[in-house]
Amino acid sequence: MGFAEISKERQKKLSDFCKKIGIQFKNLSLLDLAFHHRSFCNENAEFLHKNNERLEFLGDSVLGMATTSFLFEDMKENPEGDLAKIKAAVVSEETLAPIAKKIGVSSLLVLGKGEELSGGREKKAILADAVEAIIGALYLDGGWKIAREFVLSLIVPEIRAVQENRAHKDYKTLLQEWYQKKQKAIPEYRLVGKSGPEHNKTFSVVVRLGEIEFGPERGKSKKEAEQKVARIAFDELTKVP
Repeated sequence: MGFAEISKERQKKLSDFCKKIGIQFKNLSLLDLAFHHRSFCNENAEFLHKNNERLEFLGDSVLGMATTSFLFEDMKENPEGDLAKIKAAVVSEETLAPIAKKIGVSSLLVLGKGEELSGGREKKAILADAVEAIIGALYLDGGWKIAREFVLSLIVPEIRAVQENRAHKDYKTLLQEWYQKKQKAIPEYRLVGKSGPEHNKTFSVVVRLGEIEFGPERGKSKKEAEQKVARIAFDELTKVP
């Protein structure tokens, strides 16, 4: 699929995505392909084999190499085993899927009808694979240096979380501890919406720190929503420049 074949509306969405996460593409069709799941191609004969799996394969290697080289330089005094453990933790579906949600991958996915109906936009594997495909597309479009910078912008905060043993901690607690040290105050959480039937409600929550507000983030309970918005706030406020 060439650039000219992408609708203007789709081009704008892809361009907005690039601006949001600070990347540029000379060839938007490469980025567009990174969001095409095989389920769509299987249901549309004219798109047969035009899915993101090859880009994902490439992106996985770029992701691994960028992460490995960073750890090698960052942890000069540590044995290979320490580096391997951290790499395994951050180059994983459990890490990449939340990153995908944070940068807005879900809304750009192109899925088949069946996958759409089964909740494909929220499936960890599909989200994580799309992140790797984006990395692969960026490598082809802009080269190693640009792709590496993008990978590190996503992965370094996750590496720091593991290094500081906070990867599996309570993000509400982490945010409160950080904010109390900075401002001698505590974050304020506010429920801004509820939707769905009584037995399957979704809660939307924002968190305010002084004049800055993050969210809303959604969850199946207030607690889950608060944890999600706390993570977004914490990651944003403590990210590596």
